[in-house]
Amino acid sequence: MFFKRSADSTALGNAAEPWEATPDAPLMSLRGVEKSFPAGAGQTFVLRRIAIDIKPGEFVSIMGPSGAGKSTLLHILGLHDSAWSGEYALMGQPIHKLPAKERSALQKRHIGFVFQSYHLLDNLTVYENIELPLSYRNVKKSERQSIVADVLDRFGIVAKKDLYPSQLSGGQQQLVGVARAVVASPAVILADEPTGNLHSGQAQEIMELFRHLNQQGTTIVQVTHSETNAAYGNRVIRLRDGFVEAP
Repeated sequence: MFFKRSADSTALGNAAEPWEATPDAPLMSLRGVEKSFPAGAGQTFVLRRIAIDIKPGEFVSIMGPSGAGKSTLLHILGLHDSAWSGEYALMGQPIHKLPAKERSALQKRHIGFVFQSYHLLDNLTVYENIELPLSYRNVKKSERQSIVADVLDRFGIVAKKDLYPSQLSGGQQQLVGVARAVVASPAVILADEPTGNLHSGQAQEIMELFRHLNQQGTTIVQVTHSETNAAYGNRVIRLRDGFVEAP
């Protein structure tokens, strides 16, 4: 049922990178990363002196109280936020030195996203929502059809392919969201409270799916308040008041 990353990803536009995945080479590395907003004559910091490494194949949970900076950190990792200071290397590429166009190319090539509120496009069918990331990568239509058909089959949602998000349950929408995140075989999936809007049975299904994807080689970083969800991973990064707490 679960999507397996292909060893040959050239059909998806994954040209060879100068970076090589080894147990000792971080997939993501942050040093001295800070995020702040102007506040009167000073600044309010959301993140302070963040220094973390995430290795290929890890399943990491980012935890902490509300306002600790969890989602902000995830959006920096996912290249959604560029208004920060410090150093960030993704697959050996110095994100802090790259222009916006090159950051965007890295994001589309290597990162998949799963959101709490699904973020499916209401005017697109299940098939079209899943196909969308491939269209950004100039994959030929015939190849897109084959890839999407495989994902629909592996996720057990072939019968839903012509439905619209409004016709699906919350759990089904999140399943489509995960399928869309992995269709282009990203190196890492970033998930922001992926089960926050689901009941316990649906949440367990999604977390089991993440476990299988991780076992097949996909690095996963999730923001969660749930200790149950965090237990699916192999490491927890805890934030408090914008700082990483000592283990």
